[in-house]
Amino acid sequence: MQRVMLFLATNLAIIFVLNISMRLLGIEPYLNQQGLNLTSLMIFAAAFGMGGAFISLALSKWTAKRFTGARVIEQPANKTQQWLLDTVRRQSQEAGIAMPEVAIFDTPQVNAFATGMNKNKALVAVSSGLIQNMRMEEAEAVLGHEVSHVANGDMVTLALIQGVVNTFVIFASRVIGQVVDRVVFKNEEGHGPAFWITTIVAELVLGILASIIVMWFSRKREFRADEGGARLASREKMIAALERLKGGTDDELPDQLAALGISGHRGEGIKRLFMTHPPLDERIAHLRRMHA
Repeated sequence: MQRVMLFLATNLAIIFVLNISMRLLGIEPYLNQQGLNLTSLMIFAAAFGMGGAFISLALSKWTAKRFTGARVIEQPANKTQQWLLDTVRRQSQEAGIAMPEVAIFDTPQVNAFATGMNKNKALVAVSSGLIQNMRMEEAEAVLGHEVSHVANGDMVTLALIQGVVNTFVIFASRVIGQVVDRVVFKNEEGHGPAFWITTIVAELVLGILASIIVMWFSRKREFRADEGGARLASREKMIAALERLKGGTDDELPDQLAALGISGHRGEGIKRLFMTHPPLDERIAHLRRMHA
């Protein structure tokens, strides 16, 4: 889940900075004394929305390294690190992608993630807890899962979806602000405080609701990455890795890291809509149905 959440956090930060800069510099081109020009607004929303998402994608590997403290293996210091490099190299060749950078980040939690702007310039990172607590065949399946995320182009697709969501939020929030400013507060010239306050509130609310779409996409891609892990290692190894994660109730990442990793947090009811990963039982059942 780390992969998704770090991307989303970076995207939100970039959109926020762009919005503040736009207002401070007074360069909202779609605003005029009569109100909103919807054509200009849509162009502006698309430029900022898609631009923010792809800037987030471009920064995803750098952000992940800084946020997790992941250290790229330049020269293997021991047999374990050599095994990690050899396994990722073999799997990436089988998946038809360039060799990703391989890194280790320090945490007792059992987890791993993959990120990067494209499938030939990716990063695969594993936690020290995974190295210490998983058997080699389980770790091989986890690496296959992450390499599959890269080969499937999940980060690029995520950026496209997030860009569309950003565009909708930026556009709709300004339209809502305009309606409240004109209809409720009867402001007939320019834009009053009601427009800006309503716009900010609408951006927050719509952003939360729109994230449900991103999370749904993330859950769907986890099933496909599990299938890829099963092909690159074996179905039995992938199931064993997920079973090991099921037993590690204390091995979840904190919320700010939760969406990049392989397991993720559990959720029921409304909370399930905001989960980046399906429940482990569902993922195991899906793998068992693959060759049933």
